[in-house]
Amino acid sequence: QLTPSSFLRIGQLSNVDLNEDTHELETEVPRQRPNEIPHNEKLLSLKYESLDYDNSENQLFLEEERRINHAAFRTVEIKRWVICAMIGILTGLVACFIDIVVENLAGLKYRVVKDNIDKFTAKGGLSFSLLLWATLNASVVMVGSLIVAFIEPVAAGSGIPQIKCYLNGVKIPHVVRLKTLVIKVCGVILSVVGGLAVGKEGPMIHSGSVIAAGISQGRSTSLKRDFKIFEYFRRDTEKRDFVSAGAAAGVSAAFGAPVGGVLFSLEEGASFWNQFLTWRIFFASMISTFTLNSVLSVYHGNAWDLSSPGLINFGRFDSEKMGYTIQEIPIFIFMGVVGGILGALFNALNYWLTMFRIRYIHRPCLQVVEAMLVAAVTATVGFVMIYCSRDCQPIQGSSVAYPLQLFCADGEYNSMATAFFNTPEKSVVNLFHDPPGSYNPMTLGMFTLMYFFLACWTYGLTVSAGVFIPSLLIGAAWGRLFGISLSYLTKGSIWADPGKYALMGAAAQLGGIVRMTLSLTVIMMEATGNVTYGFPIMLVLMTAKIVGDYFVEGLYDMHIQLQSVPFLHWEAPVTSHSLTAREVMSTPVTCLRRIERVGTVVDILSDTSSNHNGFPVVESNPDTTQAGWVAGLRGLILRSQLIVLLKHKVFVERANLSLVQRRLKLKDFRDAYPRFPPIQSIHVSQDERECMIDLSEFMNPSPYTVPQEASLPRVFKLFRALGLRHLVVVDNRNEVVGMVTRKDLARYRLGKEGLEELSLAQT
Repeated sequence: QLTPSSFLRIGQLSNVDLNEDTHELETEVPRQRPNEIPHNEKLLSLKYESLDYDNSENQLFLEEERRINHAAFRTVEIKRWVICAMIGILTGLVACFIDIVVENLAGLKYRVVKDNIDKFTAKGGLSFSLLLWATLNASVVMVGSLIVAFIEPVAAGSGIPQIKCYLNGVKIPHVVRLKTLVIKVCGVILSVVGGLAVGKEGPMIHSGSVIAAGISQGRSTSLKRDFKIFEYFRRDTEKRDFVSAGAAAGVSAAFGAPVGGVLFSLEEGASFWNQFLTWRIFFASMISTFTLNSVLSVYHGNAWDLSSPGLINFGRFDSEKMGYTIQEIPIFIFMGVVGGILGALFNALNYWLTMFRIRYIHRPCLQVVEAMLVAAVTATVGFVMIYCSRDCQPIQGSSVAYPLQLFCADGEYNSMATAFFNTPEKSVVNLFHDPPGSYNPMTLGMFTLMYFFLACWTYGLTVSAGVFIPSLLIGAAWGRLFGISLSYLTKGSIWADPGKYALMGAAAQLGGIVRMTLSLTVIMMEATGNVTYGFPIMLVLMTAKIVGDYFVEGLYDMHIQLQSVPFLHWEAPVTSHSLTAREVMSTPVTCLRRIERVGTVVDILSDTSSNHNGFPVVESNPDTTQAGWVAGLRGLILRSQLIVLLKHKVFVERANLSLVQRRLKLKDFRDAYPRFPPIQSIHVSQDERECMIDLSEFMNPSPYTVPQEASLPRVFKLFRALGLRHLVVVDNRNEVVGMVTRKDLARYRLGKEGLEELSLAQT
């Protein structure tokens, strides 16, 4: 039987020793060589917390909601629309800034190198040109990598896996800070100008999300400024909805695809969704595309012609010249299969590379050196391939920005140089639209091969960079090659236009790497401005996803898994009906009484061995049926709420002596959000430890509970659909027997042999 005193026992965190029988985790690293970090992907990290997507309906919350009348609710609704418009405008402006700066810096670099090459081609000594190119690239990338590695490591990569996790409900540290945005934008500019095999499109999604999180809170913690606006939105529920709008605005600024942005947010991101949210997110995306379009049109000097909706513009595909016929459908499906296999190969290579990086290249200085190495190698490969290529094309009638003559006759240019001597976005458009015969098949084959390995090596470096454009470029190159070989086989028949196959190849390659279906189809349709290709693109992407999933999972999911994030998928694992809440939950639970000693609360919060964030509040009632006491569940209180109570010293004794100036309001909790002070920073004197604290008006009196017999899929559905952080497990007498948190559910995963259980580690 439970006695009232046994509730104060603090439950040790039992999750870690669930599998004592399996091998000990490799935590005992030999001391003498700390240059290798053991990493096991069958782990879930305990350093990630969940977001509180579910509102705590305590008395303060209910009082405030009752005070707000209909007109005030309307102003809140208007504020939401205003915030969405601001998110759109700012995301569009950031995209413009990145685009304009990259264009000018890259143009400058290519002009310098081109003049140098032209000079040295005449009089010999081209190795100097190579040195100049490699040094320029490496030094630019060095700066870009230094700021990421030493100032804000979260800004590395495209940021899409991090935003996916955030929208899934996982709190990734520093992911939506202003500092991250600044480093991200500078890092993207530097890595694209540095000639790495990267795109500037993926990071736009992260930038949009940071902008959204910043604006909706009406203050910046990095700048220590509080603008005293939008205070109603200072909670995880609202913030996360705005972040999904920011991600959508980022997609639509990058590709000029507002509908694709909304669908991206829906497919990759938010766990919780409703109609109003969709409409607001669409509004933010449209505004973002429009802003980018008008600013870039003014910049390019034709103010009234809105012709550049996104950072990448695939150009218009005319249906007359480039329609497709029924007999091409099997060809497209075959391209989808090829894309799926190549994408799976890309992901598998990148997986091993990332494991190697986690183990050996974990020091910031090593990461910077690796980034510089990749930059120099990229320049060298490009130079050697341009040098060895004998593929000359006439300059007349071609739209090449920096035509390199090298060893070609006068009036001709080297066609390999158009692929390497350009930003990746321009190369993609060239591959789509250059007239048939602009490229030698040999050139395309070599380019695809080299660029595939370069892009694979580059993704996961410590620079801010996306993987969208390199994938499109690889796919467009082999797609065009495919189209050329088809027209050879069919003796140059009219339907085998290489540009059309370049588009399908690009879709297949990108689908095979990132495995997005719905949103990617719409993004490709909007970016090409052609609905006729919707059906073949959809077929290609579906095939690529099915084939790729057979071998290895998508790139973003793989990186989420490698970082050991407790990510919840849409459904529980299919074979998990045999598990019940009793087997999944964590026990024993640390409970608090409704009126609790301050000392007890402080001790529970300071206990580092059990870093719990939610505590059931119980009250002991005499049980009539059996002799004894029953501790019925009365509510749930969060660590953050307890810390605010201790900080404001809301004790029963002080209230009786009327020392408390005023009752705590919800505003006090909002002002402390999102960075609640740690318990160590709160001073509680010895006398105060003896006081009592009354939790009844601050706890959530109606937390979600499940009976301990509930099956895992049922628990999972409730947890995931409502975006919970804590789910209390009770028995038939309403006594608390356990707690289900995100880690307990994310632990079960479908492996090759069926259901596997991951172990939990503190790292």
